[in-house]
Amino acid sequence: MDIFAFVFFPFLFGPFFGFGFLVYFAPTIVALARHKRNTLSIFLLNLFLGWTLIGWIVALVWASTVDVPAPAR
Repeated sequence: MDIFAFVFFPFLFGPFFGFGFLVYFAPTIVALARHKRNTLSIFLLNLFLGWTLIGWIVALVWASTVDVPAPAR
C-alpha cells in the first residue's frame, strides 16, 4: 500500500463519513435541540428505519412538530 494513501486516507474520507453521520441522525439532533419528550423513540426510529427514506422523513417530521402540553392534573 502506498504511504500517501495510508497517511491521508483518514483526512480525505473522514469528513465525508462525519457529514453522513450528521445527515443520517439529523432527526435525532433536531429532537435533542428541541427538547422533545419522545427523543428516545425518535432516536430508535431513526436508528432502525432511518436507512429507508420514509423512516427518515417520519422521524424528521416527528422531531420538528411541537409537543402538545401535558394536561394538568
